[in-house]
Amino acid sequence: MDWIERLNSAINYIEENMCDDINLEEVAKVACCSTYHFQRMFAYMADIPLSEYIRRRRMSLAAVDLQNCDSKVIDISMKYGYDSPTAFNRAFKSVLGISPSQARETGTILIAYPPISFQITIKGVSAMNYRIEKREAFRIVGISEPLETEIEKNFEVVPKMWGTAAMNGTITRLAGLMDGTLLGLLGVSSCNEANHWRYYIGVESSKEIEDEWEELVVKAATWAIFSGEGSNQSIQELEKRIITEWLPTSGYEYDNAPDIEVYLNADPNNAKYEVWIPVVKKER
Repeated sequence: MDWIERLNSAINYIEENMCDDINLEEVAKVACCSTYHFQRMFAYMADIPLSEYIRRRRMSLAAVDLQNCDSKVIDISMKYGYDSPTAFNRAFKSVLGISPSQARETGTILIAYPPISFQITIKGVSAMNYRIEKREAFRIVGISEPLETEIEKNFEVVPKMWGTAAMNGTITRLAGLMDGTLLGLLGVSSCNEANHWRYYIGVESSKEIEDEWEELVVKAATWAIFSGEGSNQSIQELEKRIITEWLPTSGYEYDNAPDIEVYLNADPNNAKYEVWIPVVKKER
């Protein structure tokens, strides 16, 4: 099955379970990728975080219920996973701009958020420079923090982590440990055996380390490596293009290995970097 079809199957699974607790691990299994990669792909392709999409769909369905059945607001709120009517009212108003009681009034204008469906579109106006490279397992040393399940929250966690590391001298000390072929600071999103995601700031190193450092062994894998330059915003734009333009027609799909950002110089406003995406060839 093509990965676009798997994404749409995952959306169908979400729709079928909209009135239940949606288990992101089960959603990701349908899409045949990790929870982190699924949320990342979804956000880049849909231009909306997965959690916000689910919230909008639930409120759209709740609005239909409010106009077409006599159930109490509290019953409808519980149907869509809200134990508190106050929380339901707040969510409903934030999505639709009106209260649940107003939604029941005849003639009220409602906003509908239909289910998303993914398809391949023709893009690629500008060129993308990349190479495919196989690497044996290698070791990263550095610091790490847990990533949030809802990926959009990490847009606050990760920049704060980099800022602290720059201010307290962590980045300078890490540079002294660098002795691998990856000659740059690394930002690594990795998943452990318990399916917990962590973000590492580190370097490739074979040196002995003190207790202040952690280590991560990245498994042998095939990598699609894209180069770019510019600000932090430009690396996010490159990652979005990889997911939405290159990956669907590349003949590859995501492998279960870390995502790696390689920062090749120290100027944050004119950075030179590489984005490493773990890939496997699609089964024919």
